[in-house]
Amino acid sequence: MSEKKALPSDPLRTDLPSLSGGFAARKLTWSQRVVLGGRRARRRTTRLIVRVAVKAWDDSIFAKSAAAAFWQTLSLAPLLLGVLGSLGYVGGWFGPDTVQIVESKIISFSRDLFSSTVVSDLIEPTVQDVLGRGRGAVVSVGFVLSLWAGSSAMATFVDSIVEAHDQQDARHPVWQRIFALLLYVLFLVASVFILPLVALGPTLIGRVLPTAWRATGLRLLDFFYYPGVGLLLIVGLTTLYKLALHTSLPWHRLFNGALVAGVFFMAASEGLRRYLSWVTDTGVTYGALATPIAFLLFTYFLGFAVILGAEFNAAVQEFWPARATRMEQVKEWIANQLNSDTEEEPSAPDTPNPSDPKSNATPPPKDPLDTEPRTA
Repeated sequence: MSEKKALPSDPLRTDLPSLSGGFAARKLTWSQRVVLGGRRARRRTTRLIVRVAVKAWDDSIFAKSAAAAFWQTLSLAPLLLGVLGSLGYVGGWFGPDTVQIVESKIISFSRDLFSSTVVSDLIEPTVQDVLGRGRGAVVSVGFVLSLWAGSSAMATFVDSIVEAHDQQDARHPVWQRIFALLLYVLFLVASVFILPLVALGPTLIGRVLPTAWRATGLRLLDFFYYPGVGLLLIVGLTTLYKLALHTSLPWHRLFNGALVAGVFFMAASEGLRRYLSWVTDTGVTYGALATPIAFLLFTYFLGFAVILGAEFNAAVQEFWPARATRMEQVKEWIANQLNSDTEEEPSAPDTPNPSDPKSNATPPPKDPLDTEPRTA
């Protein structure tokens, strides 16, 4: 009599040991393996989410997000001064109206992230005020001071990222503040060269395309423009996660946290815009404080998203530790070589001193019949 085949609707055989191999694993059908694998995946996902929530709560994510929002608000004008003021020196490389095009792109992109009141009452006047000063403001003492003020938000993010990975004691506090300033300057210089390419990219590509393909190519560029800009921002956030850590992780392991941060901020931004529009429609108003409060809420969720992504990366590292990067392996190898070279060699036996009569004295011969131990 032939054995009855297992059907997909049959319950899982709990009397079998596992799927690790052997006769028991071969008894499970393909559908049962899929169901069991799905249960394990859900269990691991639940554990990961719980761990991220616990770590974020223990690291005071709400307080740090509020601090990040405060410093981001104070850093807005210095940031725009640094970016748009520096563009005055390199804008001519990309075209005559580069600064104005970048300005329009910044405002249009801000409309997709923030509410209309924040853009019209806060971001647009700040951008126009910065552009009115001209590029001469970059070489002023105020610009140097603005670098320190603008790097305060970066310092908050660096502190939160290293604490999420339990590396808060790896750097000296003074050096970590200077390190945040250097990171801010690095990203500022990179943005000065990347922003014109992002703003003028569709126009430059449209000029290169043949006439027959130009219409189709421009439509594709318009369709993928904002997703491409979002991907570029996620890549930049991943780079921040990597550079902020003292003991770094592989770049691809940090990309997931940046993706989580990007998705969370986009969802929170959409919900906040709907909430602000509903508040405006109901007649509730904060008067002159409405725009700063709305901008603070947006920057709060931005800081929350960045810190949440760092906590996610740290939790993933706890569950599935990554191998050390090649740079870390090289550092460890050099440290081991230096430690092995500085180890003390075993000391040589004492050599007799010819000038010392005691050292030249020979011990008396031992009597072979004397087996009793000598007493002092």
